[in-house]
Amino acid sequence: MFLFSKLVWVFGQPLSLVFFLILFAFLAVVLRFRSLAVFFSALGTLLLFVILFTTTGNYLLQDLELRFPKPDRDPDNLQCMIVLGGAFENEVNTTSHGIEFNAGADRFIEALRLAQRYPQSRILISGGDGSMSGKYEGDAAASARFFPLFGIARERLVEDRTSRTTFENAINTKELLASQGLSNCLMITSGYHMPRSVGIFRKQGIDVMPWPTDYRTDGHVALGIDFTQPSLNALNMATAVREWFGLVGYYFAGRTSELYPA
Repeated sequence: MFLFSKLVWVFGQPLSLVFFLILFAFLAVVLRFRSLAVFFSALGTLLLFVILFTTTGNYLLQDLELRFPKPDRDPDNLQCMIVLGGAFENEVNTTSHGIEFNAGADRFIEALRLAQRYPQSRILISGGDGSMSGKYEGDAAASARFFPLFGIARERLVEDRTSRTTFENAINTKELLASQGLSNCLMITSGYHMPRSVGIFRKQGIDVMPWPTDYRTDGHVALGIDFTQPSLNALNMATAVREWFGLVGYYFAGRTSELYPA
């Protein structure tokens, strides 16, 4: 299932679809199917325009981010927090043994803030190597270097170093929470990733308080044309489409509690 999901995304992401439409158009020209060539060319051009020069991806991402609003104040007390991996540059860190972050760094910055405010809380980091090669360290390993730099004792950390997917995050977290006697935790992950995460954790019977972070939109995106940031538009489109692939796929696989958790 893990490898299958990776391959589906390799071929199913928006820019990959544009490539295949162009390829089909070329083959149609070679085989002298002029109408098909025009159709595939037009469809590929339209899709590429939507990806690069409209706010569609940002709009879809915004809807995911707003699904679980962040509470307007910190909790009165906090026993534990679950931090889902996906914030470290694992390929780089494996070689340098450093703590290089990617765009999801807010997950761990927010966890650090809460850990300093609630010194009694435990921090469960769920994140192994999510690559197809399986040769890199994961977020849990890197976080064991990160948190102590800011005075957070290693003993406060509960590390899940084997999870490769959000589903495995939930399975392993359930076992670790039981073994540590922890419950009613905050769950910290990116806002766009929260609906799928909550659905999977609910399916496993894990009660969590959603604590979204790492927002990619300002919450006021409207559908329209945008020529100012094509590369960012393409990135946000890919992120949103990937989440919806996950939501739909996990729902039909019976791994989430509902199609679009709220």
